[in-house]
Amino acid sequence: MKRKVCVVVASRANYGRIKYVMRAVQEHPELELQLIVGASTLLERYGRAVDIIRQEGFEPDRSIFYVVEGETPLTQAKSTGLGIVELSTAFQDLKPDMVVTVADRYETMATAIAASYMNIPLVHVQGGEVSGNIDDRVRHAITKLADIHFPCTEQSRERLIRMGEDEDRVFNYGCPAMDVIANEDTAINNDVMAGYGGVGSAIDWSKPYMLMVQHPVTTSFGDGMHQVMETLHALCEFPDHQKVVLWPNSDAGSEDVAKGIRSFRERGESAGFHFYRNFSPEDYVRVLANASVCIGNSSSFIREGSFLGVPAVVVGDRQRNREHGPNVTFADYTQASVQAAITRQLQARAYEHDDLFGHGDAGKKIAGMLAQIELNFEKGNSY
Repeated sequence: MKRKVCVVVASRANYGRIKYVMRAVQEHPELELQLIVGASTLLERYGRAVDIIRQEGFEPDRSIFYVVEGETPLTQAKSTGLGIVELSTAFQDLKPDMVVTVADRYETMATAIAASYMNIPLVHVQGGEVSGNIDDRVRHAITKLADIHFPCTEQSRERLIRMGEDEDRVFNYGCPAMDVIANEDTAINNDVMAGYGGVGSAIDWSKPYMLMVQHPVTTSFGDGMHQVMETLHALCEFPDHQKVVLWPNSDAGSEDVAKGIRSFRERGESAGFHFYRNFSPEDYVRVLANASVCIGNSSSFIREGSFLGVPAVVVGDRQRNREHGPNVTFADYTQASVQAAITRQLQARAYEHDDLFGHGDAGKKIAGMLAQIELNFEKGNSY
């Protein structure tokens, strides 16, 4: 009988990270893919990633709404609780043999708690990392709930073992997000990118552009509008480059960041800027790969950016402590700091490919291990 592997995708970033694992599970003769989509993947203001998921051949077994409106610390906590309620019902109906969850967001926490209390073995991808913000607490808490671990770097693997996880259940196959890059043509042109809509000045993808992705930071809730305005104004100092700006994620403080972007746009300061809600994982990689420089606090600048050798300016403390390759430089939340860092990175032009986060073959390796590993819900500490 096939093992039922239930993957929970609750954000656009989750999908890009886990897509090739889903594909490998779907194709494995001893595994059956179950898919739950929820939270911001279903919401129009975050780009309805569920539409892309369906277009790429994955039909959800359950679609669950559990984002409480407001994007504050209070609503984020409530969304986590609602996610536990809704996911536990879905798990009861689907009866998976294991549940797969990704990274360090509040949706990931909800998945981990629901699966753990229902005695379903939990598989955690991207554990053991250190970044900043509240993500570290969430990520490490999920580690202690998880039964099988797929960290993405050797340092992360070693950190999990030092945290007391059984090394026979900790496997570093790299980050599945690298599979997207390894299996796709990263060339970009106007035809490829047609149809994404958005608002702002038209982008000619054959000409130089900067990519900006800046998310809220939960531990500095209330500062998001000021933080994003400083970054936007820094980008204005480079008129020779077009600016591609992606909408922030649904973390607490998202509305402050969105308000800053809207205010910047409405004041008429956004000539040369275009604002998008979402891209498919493949098209996001194309946008990232061909950018002159990436600015903001997305972990993709560190992960995929390292693999691609794309110059990146990481702003603030959301990713401050994360393991990274030579393509990354850091800036504070001030226009002057961001502007100076961008200037340095434009002079660097490009970096060598770095295998820090894997070789682009993680999906099939993870699926292969899920098909053969002993499913055991009992765990302790292995020191």
